[in-house]
Parts: sequence; structure tokens; C-alpha cells
Amino acid sequence: MTYIFTDFYRNNVQLSFEKEPFSKIPKHVWVISRYQDRWLLTHHRTRGLEFPGGKVEPGETAEEAAIREVMEETGGVVEQLHYIAQYNVDGKSDKVIKNVYFANIESLEVQDTYYETLGPKLLQAIPENVKENNAYSFMMKDEVLVYCLTYVRSHFMQST
Repeated sequence: MTYIFTDFYRNNVQLSFEKEPFSKIPKHVWVISRYQDRWLLTHHRTRGLEFPGGKVEPGETAEEAAIREVMEETGGVVEQLHYIAQYNVDGKSDKVIKNVYFANIESLEVQDTYYETLGPKLLQAIPENVKENNAYSFMMKDEVLVYCLTYVRSHFMQST
């Protein structure tokens, strides 16, 4: 099943929980992360709070990029990584295809730099008003988050 909706910037989005329906070589990743029964986000310097993610580097698989991005942006050491979805954003200037993963985090390592972020942010819950909350990135304000959190809760968590 493919979900179709518009994102925060009114771009058309297609989201699927099938294995890589839009591209076998996606250029971006987003990692919904849990550490010690809390959500692990990062504080992006300009966008605000969001789950870690970013670009797949040349010669790197999407899975390797997901693990690297979690480490770079939060100091999180990925214990388990699960592919959950892929989405396609038909943007005004380009098309973005992104794999979404769920990661269980083993530990957090303090780092000298968190690159373009201010480091890890742990939350007991994602606020219900996240779409209206200016502390959160645009990436947290569309149906990708809603559908993916529902999937994570039903497939990987005992209760939340």
C-alpha cells in the first residue's frame, strides 16, 4: 500500500512500507531512534528537533549511511537497524527518495562535534502538537512521521 499526501511545504509525497519501491539506491535516510525507552532526536542548528538522518555518501549503502548519521548527529551507537519504509518527495526543485529506518541504540558517546546539529535530545514522547510546535523541524510535521511512528509502535515496541 502506498500513502499519498502533501508535506509541510506542499510537495507531493508517496510513502510505502514495501522494500524500496521507488529506488534501490536512495540518496537520503531518516532514522527513527530509541534509546533506553526514550526517543532519540537531534537538534539541527537551523531546522530544530528531528530524528537523525542525511545523505548517502558515495560508496556507502543506505544502511551504512543510517548508522553513520545516527553516530554523527547524536553519538548514538546503533545496536539494531530495521528498514521500515521509503518515501518519495516530488519537490519544487528536485525529487528526494529517502529510506526510513528504526534503530535501537545501544549507547550514546559524547563527541567533540555533532556536525550540523547540537547533539542528542531524548524525549519520553513526541508531543501531540508537533505539527504546530516551532521547536521541531519541518521533517517532523507531515504524515511520514505519523505513519512511521504507528508502524514502529506496532512492530517494535511492547507498549507506547
